[in-house]
Amino acid sequence: MKNVITLKNGSPEHDPSDPWVLLEAGADVMGSDTPIILPFAHWLEHSQARAPDPRQGVLLGPDEDPLRLVPAVSHLPLIALQFPDFRDGRAYSQANLLRLRYGFRGDLRAVGDVLRDQLLLMRHCGFSSFAIREDKPVLDALEGLRGFDEVYARSVANPVPRYRRQSLKPNAHRVSGTD
Repeated sequence: MKNVITLKNGSPEHDPSDPWVLLEAGADVMGSDTPIILPFAHWLEHSQARAPDPRQGVLLGPDEDPLRLVPAVSHLPLIALQFPDFRDGRAYSQANLLRLRYGFRGDLRAVGDVLRDQLLLMRHCGFSSFAIREDKPVLDALEGLRGFDEVYARSVANPVPRYRRQSLKPNAHRVSGTD
């Protein structure tokens, strides 16, 4: 996963040194110092038997219920949400649930068929990092997050809708040069 974009202090940056590795199903976890993202079934099977590990995240597929992560949400460093196809939007709902209802504060990563055109909406649903498809240029995708961040509806990224943000500004109703 070297095509990773992360949000640092709200600004998108390419992070080629991102250490997280997606574990293949059935691979051995023991003895690894590398931060790994475990498939949900593997994580579920082994999460009860050991103490929380800050080097282990979990991959949630679109058919898997984020409610099952609630007991671990406070100590998981990373939850990756799978986009098997760019037309499959179930991970947007999962992200929203994890951030707003279940209180997840760690890194929420989009993985799979992640493309430039999706990044702005992903950001507003609560994603904080994005593993761009390997066949797509990461610097081009980075431009999908720069300079265009004004969304009118409320979101995870902007909980106050645009019309309220505007009315909260001092003297927003005044026309320049009057009064």
